[in-house]
Amino acid sequence: MQIIRIKPTETAYLQITRDIRFTVFVVEQNVPADIEYDEFEETSHHYLLLEDGVGAATCRWRETNNGVKLERFAVLPEYRGKGFGEALVKRLLDDVLPFGKSVYLHSQERVLGFYEKLGFVAQGERFEEAGIWHKVMAYRSQNL
Repeated sequence: MQIIRIKPTETAYLQITRDIRFTVFVVEQNVPADIEYDEFEETSHHYLLLEDGVGAATCRWRETNNGVKLERFAVLPEYRGKGFGEALVKRLLDDVLPFGKSVYLHSQERVLGFYEKLGFVAQGERFEEAGIWHKVMAYRSQNL
C-alpha cells in the first residue's frame, strides 16, 4: 500500500481519483456527477492510495472558514475491509493537524462508527447532502 499526495501537475493520478469517486459516489451511491465534482477540485489537496500500483482509494482536504475539512473518502468495493480508509484518514490527520486548526468532515450516517473509532465526534443535527443523510463530525485531539 502506498499513499500519494498528488501534485496539481500529476493529471494522470488526478484522473484516477476522479474515476474512483465516479465509481463509488456516482455509480454506487447515485450522487449526481455535477454535485460530486465541484468548484473545489483545483484548490483541494488530493490523495491516492495505490495497492500493487493500482488505484484503490482516494480522498482530499481543503481549508474552509471553519478549519480543515476532510472529504471525498472513497474506497473501491473490491478493496474494502483492508484498512485503506483508516490509512487515508490517519495520513490526512498527520498532514493537517500541525496547522493547529479545527478538523472536521461530513460523514454519511452509515459510517459514523468508522470515524468515531478514529477520534471524530458527531455534532449537531443530521442533514441531507446529495440525497444521503450526513452528520458533521469534528476531530477530538487526544490532548483535550
